Amino acid sequence: MAVAIGDLLTITVVVTLCVVHGLPGFEAGDRARIGSGLLAAALLAVALPLCHAWDSRVLGQGSDEFVRLARAVLLADVVLALGGLSMMVQSSREWVFLLVPLTGVAMLVTRFVLRKCLHHQRGRGRGLLPVLAVGSEEAVTDLIRRTRRDPYFGWKVTGVCTPTGTGTAESHLVDDVPVLGDLDSVPSLAGSGEHGVVAVCQAPGWGPARLRRLTWHLEGAGTEVAVDPGLMEIAGPRLHISPVDGMPLLRLSEPSFSGLSRVLKHTTDKAVAGLILLLVAPVFLVIALSVKLHDRGPVFFRQERVGTNGRTFGMIKFRSMVVDAEARLAQLTNDHAEGPLFKMRRDPRITPVGALLRKYSLDELPQLLNVLNGSMSLVGPRPPLPREVASYADDARRRLLVRPGMTGLWQVSGRSSLTWEESVRLDLRYVENWSPALDLLILWKTFGAVVRSRGAY
Repeated sequence: MAVAIGDLLTITVVVTLCVVHGLPGFEAGDRARIGSGLLAAALLAVALPLCHAWDSRVLGQGSDEFVRLARAVLLADVVLALGGLSMMVQSSREWVFLLVPLTGVAMLVTRFVLRKCLHHQRGRGRGLLPVLAVGSEEAVTDLIRRTRRDPYFGWKVTGVCTPTGTGTAESHLVDDVPVLGDLDSVPSLAGSGEHGVVAVCQAPGWGPARLRRLTWHLEGAGTEVAVDPGLMEIAGPRLHISPVDGMPLLRLSEPSFSGLSRVLKHTTDKAVAGLILLLVAPVFLVIALSVKLHDRGPVFFRQERVGTNGRTFGMIKFRSMVVDAEARLAQLTNDHAEGPLFKMRRDPRITPVGALLRKYSLDELPQLLNVLNGSMSLVGPRPPLPREVASYADDARRRLLVRPGMTGLWQVSGRSSLTWEESVRLDLRYVENWSPALDLLILWKTFGAVVRSRGAY
């Protein structure tokens, strides 16, 4: 409701200001221009619900909210342009090419502010939707931990139902959440009105018939049912629903790792990396001089990493440790797996300049050069070590289908505080669900993660 009111108020304010006060070359009070403005406002107000831009399921998280807003603005703009062209209304051009897009930007800003207010409240434990989790102990434990790691999603698991009606180690708790009953008690618990969502995870004894009866039982109760399809976190545009004789099937399209989308991503990476290098050139120079003068050693540290399809490359970073410690780290890269490497990351021989660089990830700025030479991307999976790749299972090896990135889901989800399994899971999620919108979202979140030094080492 707040988003819909915010959008309509934004449209009203922008259109009123443009009509009453006018713009350069735009006469206030002109009837034709007033008519075009009112028509633009009406088209925007109709296009927003038509494009499902007020759907509560996409508000507050992800990029789909902003994609739908953009579609609504584009739809209103196209209809206004066609109407102005057919009726030969000259004043519609200002609205088509300037004022409607300006209104769209204003609505985007309004929604962003509302989202940050919502996230602030949810981060403090307010406004969370109570969830009844149904499934095996392992499945509901995973859901509980995911909702705790991502409070901005707005869920809080307040009750659990397991096949046995008991929790971990025969207790009545699963990860500190009370077990309220077994699978047979789900309909009565779900219909009590105490839970806004019933999240059904994988569980033995829970099949399509039982799920169908649950949805019938909850009709009109205002309780949402969410089902874990168990599809390795594949989502977004790769999921399609196709009915076969009335039976809905989830169809998965193949992920795109080549073709036009890959060329577009590669070209954009190089253009943006070059622009960033130009903008941060003074900072780059100051860091290089600080590293050189402080320890009188090499400015850069090159480490062998594995890129697309298993090809190795030299990943460049600003040196953050004393020279002999950096040499030892390079040796460990070839001799050991992640465990010893993580110990070296916390070695006390990190220089004072290096500690500051690592805190804000400034030591990774030279990786823009890797992006320019095509060995890395701005966004992608974490670049692995050769020793890690040698021990990869088939699922982890899928990380090598795309270029490793300077940032990624692993960067905005905790960086060094993640376990190995969590890092692999996030990288696979990115590989399976890549889209330009996902890249933009990750880049935006990276800025916040770096400023707050979240997960830095």
